Amino acid sequence: MLLPPLDLAVSPRTGYTRAHWLAAADGLLAPAQPFASPGHALISLPGRPSQSGPRSDGLEGFARTFLLLSLRVRGADGEDPAGLLQAYADGLAHGVDAAHPEAWPRIDADCRQTIVEACSIVLGLQLTRPWLWDGLSSRTQEQAVAWLTGASGLEIPDNNWHLFRVAVDRFLRSVGAPLGAAEIERDVARIEEFYVGDGWFRDGGDAQTSDRFDHYCGWAMHTYPALLDHLFGDIGQFPETRPRLRRFLEDYVHLVGADGAPMHQGRSLIYRFAAAAAPWTGALVGATPLEPGLTRRLASGMLRHFVDRGFTTPDGVPSLGWYQPFSPMVQSYSAPASPYWLAKGFIGLLLPADHPCWVDREADLPVERADQQASFAAPGFTISATRSDGVVRLSNHGSDNHATLSSLDDPHYSRLAYSSATAPMLGVHDSMSLADNHIGLIDSAGALSRRSRIHRTSVSGSFAASWHEPMWPDGSTGPGRIDTVVVSAGPWELRCHRIEAPAELDVFESGWQLASDDPPPKIDDAVVRAAGLTSALLPLAGHDGSAQVVQTESTSAFGRYAATPLIRSVRGAPVTYSAALVGLGADLDRGKAAAEVVDGRIEATLPDGRPVRVEFKHQDVLL
Repeated sequence: MLLPPLDLAVSPRTGYTRAHWLAAADGLLAPAQPFASPGHALISLPGRPSQSGPRSDGLEGFARTFLLLSLRVRGADGEDPAGLLQAYADGLAHGVDAAHPEAWPRIDADCRQTIVEACSIVLGLQLTRPWLWDGLSSRTQEQAVAWLTGASGLEIPDNNWHLFRVAVDRFLRSVGAPLGAAEIERDVARIEEFYVGDGWFRDGGDAQTSDRFDHYCGWAMHTYPALLDHLFGDIGQFPETRPRLRRFLEDYVHLVGADGAPMHQGRSLIYRFAAAAAPWTGALVGATPLEPGLTRRLASGMLRHFVDRGFTTPDGVPSLGWYQPFSPMVQSYSAPASPYWLAKGFIGLLLPADHPCWVDREADLPVERADQQASFAAPGFTISATRSDGVVRLSNHGSDNHATLSSLDDPHYSRLAYSSATAPMLGVHDSMSLADNHIGLIDSAGALSRRSRIHRTSVSGSFAASWHEPMWPDGSTGPGRIDTVVVSAGPWELRCHRIEAPAELDVFESGWQLASDDPPPKIDDAVVRAAGLTSALLPLAGHDGSAQVVQTESTSAFGRYAATPLIRSVRGAPVTYSAALVGLGADLDRGKAAAEVVDGRIEATLPDGRPVRVEFKHQDVLL
């Protein structure tokens, strides 16, 4: 990827300007073109096919690279330096022609993935309407409309997918062929039901069965409604779009590390700097609390983070991973071209070259200004960020993805904590007995319980609490209950637990997984060091042993070699209490940390000397 020289005068943190974004778009588009079919309707990148099959995967390659091209062309007022628009116009004509050998799968129940790609296509068609759609033959336009109307009546997953049909409808309305109004109203109403307050949406489900909070809140729930209004005109479908987006960005700016890394939590992380979509969109529609230089710092930091670390294959296309390919983190619905949904990260190109977001001097991220402590009650998160190492840590007491699971938990949702510098343990060979950032029970066969439905009880400031029933490999829950209270203090978390379960079930607790490619993490007295960071787990009270370290390979998206501190303890009583200090940072000093169990509560001292009393009430509200 050939990028211009860094401009540290206007962008002192990243060196990136609008020219870098344009060059990055070109550098990602060019490598995909050799994999196009003769008629360019399909772009089939090498790799294992998705669950939707190779023809759908080829459509996905066309649709997602077309969205990237469209943002690049619209942002340059029609400039198409590589001359790709005609190839995509030809591909569209062939794809919507049912009689053509490269015809796209119909939008129907046999291949529901097509509605996802239809959304990218209609956005691209609207973005490039003067240069592409308006020049198509009436026959091709009619065939395109006929293909898109397949979205009507399609049964879809009950999540952000409702927005895809709304997007298709908005385009069809613009050419005089709307979908069924009642169906669209239901889609809009369902999206509204996902809103939980303070700018946050869950991605599907409901509060009684599951809470799934992740990057889809930004790159889907907020981005699509605002972008649709911007491109097609505000028709009042989502009346609260702008204030909600503004409120979300107040929180979201705290979720990016000083090195530009987005929070490594949730699904579809292969989209990487698509995480910049919501900040760019907020600036585009005038719904952001962020100063222009901060918006660019946030977005350019993400782009440069992945460019600097390498995120493409030898063919030059984005890999199925975080940096390099890492199959354990890839969902079954993902195809070789799926990472091109990072196209949404280029929405900033819709801002003119003289917009303040492009010309103002970069502003520092919150974590670059001072240590940060924040709580987001809607998703059940607390955030602790430290300026000294630039790491942002998320304590999770609200996101579990439980309703979609048939057995064990989802490591990208149900862990106690996530960060901008670490990834959860995936692809573990002995998956029944290992997990990072976890509290669970161990049965006589060595099986480890997982965190099932997370019931939050309090999230405020540096304090968060929740409880769950232990879930076993066969999908059963119980017997028993684990209450967890976490108090964040800089790079440390004081994790306290009340466990009520049969006495013969032992307890397992673990800290952060650190990883690197070369050299492997260093192990020293149950402390892990890698990539300039340290991971530590210090038992303070209620444990009958000391911490140890488990080393694994190919379990982290951050590197081949990984290590995780953990402790296994015999309980010996039906109700037990424990406290541990869990740390992640460049320089960990336990300071005055101490704890003891006293009459069913935990009396503790944080590393900085502050006293903490944790009292457990065995009820849904923790006092």
